[in-house]
Amino acid sequence: MNSDERLIHDFENDTLPDNSFHHADHLHLAFAYLCRFPVLLALEKFSAALQRFAAARGKTQLYNETITCAYFFLIRERMARGDEAGWEEFARRNPDLLTWKEGILESYYREGTLGSKLARRVFVLPDKCSQ
Repeated sequence: MNSDERLIHDFENDTLPDNSFHHADHLHLAFAYLCRFPVLLALEKFSAALQRFAAARGKTQLYNETITCAYFFLIRERMARGDEAGWEEFARRNPDLLTWKEGILESYYREGTLGSKLARRVFVLPDKCSQ
């Protein structure tokens, strides 16, 4: 089993330590799903696993459908544009995705949109245009 398969396995089987799963780990997991499955199936599996992970920790309020989908499709687009062989190279070439606070989504969404009840429940299209 390669490292991406191991990450998916450990995440889906809830064997990752509680405090060891941060923003970059979310991105790595999304990357792993995208390497293994067609995009829509990968998103379905990824978001379901992420919701189970949050629920198992009593933190269902932390799941945000808009943030999940936005990062997921940004990763997919960057994968299609690049020729990276694996996660380490992808992460090295896309450091802007790895920044959580004041990250890339601020370029696409107005303040308050991502924290809205609607954005947590369903994917909300970007509402901020570049100037």
